[in-house]
Amino acid sequence: MFVRIVKLSFHPEHIPAFLDNFELMKEHIRKSPGNRLLELYQDKNNPEVFFTYSYWETEQDLENYRQSELFYEVWSFTKKLFNAAPEAWSVDKLVSLN
Repeated sequence: MFVRIVKLSFHPEHIPAFLDNFELMKEHIRKSPGNRLLELYQDKNNPEVFFTYSYWETEQDLENYRQSELFYEVWSFTKKLFNAAPEAWSVDKLVSLN
């Protein structure tokens, strides 16, 4: 399993549209084959910045999602709202304490 972290930065006036669309799409994304967790965070110091964390069983599962109609729909809508280029990292979780 690995974690995909994506940093998204929006024009302030577009944040409500992003949040509304995320609310509509989050369950569909979460139900994508191989997805084990989906979380959305907002930066405390810069409310224009958000992060998504998604856990995937395999890199192929993420790639399948990225090639899906669902991703195309989500990304086509979201990318029009950015005020900066998104950044993404795929990382392996080494330690987790609960």
